[in-house]
Amino acid sequence: MAYLYGALSLGLSTILSLLSGIDNNLFWKIPLFALALFIALVLIHAIILGVSMLAVNLKKDNSRVSRYYRILTLTTVDLLFTTLGIRIHTTGLEKIPQDKRFLLVSNHTFDFDPAFFMRVMPKIDLGFVGKKEIYSDMIPIAKIMHKLNGLPLDRENNRNAVLTINKAAEYIKNDVCCMGIFPEGYCSLTGELLPFRSGAFKIAKKAHCPIVVATISNTRIILKNLFRRPTDIYLDILEVIDTDEVDAKTTAELSEKIYPIIKTNMR
Repeated sequence: MAYLYGALSLGLSTILSLLSGIDNNLFWKIPLFALALFIALVLIHAIILGVSMLAVNLKKDNSRVSRYYRILTLTTVDLLFTTLGIRIHTTGLEKIPQDKRFLLVSNHTFDFDPAFFMRVMPKIDLGFVGKKEIYSDMIPIAKIMHKLNGLPLDRENNRNAVLTINKAAEYIKNDVCCMGIFPEGYCSLTGELLPFRSGAFKIAKKAHCPIVVATISNTRIILKNLFRRPTDIYLDILEVIDTDEVDAKTTAELSEKIYPIIKTNMR
């Protein structure tokens, strides 16, 4: 999206500069106009995003995929990543099932990790189970998450947690969307893999779906590098555990299998 806005800005600024007359100052008019138009386009995008978020009702059912909000989110993420110099390097994307819904599990080091997975899987409807605090402390993010089939998880209330797990499983089973969850339950502040909460794997067992195992690295240094240097993010799809194996194992066994796969392959 940043490249599109840049191309539009440059093209329009060239036309406007030529229409204003050819003179010795043309060489600085074009880049100046281009920069002004780029900023204007970004501001318009931000206004559209803000108005769209205001229209979201968090109490309304989110069991249907919103194409509008998914496209809006993907274009916003693309604009931000390109502008901030965030580069995502991927491996294993060819392993992702294309003909069935799945549960995505990964390590977790940054609150905005879901955005990176959405960025590299733009054609896959993917919602995430996230901490309930997002809905109280990060309302704008909660609204976007809500429209992208995200679900809040109350880690301190087992009954509510079960309801969320069941809902996520329903989304997969009813072909609404794929779901992603971070089995650690919290962001790792040190980058080390935290113990898993095996309950996360109940989603796959209840939905009878495969589990896509992934790792993501370097997301925590984005804020440190902000406006100073580009940031390289590494996202690797490691393995896909098929439905038969998911059904045959307990959640504890799945946790014991997946934990070392992620830990061994973390960068």
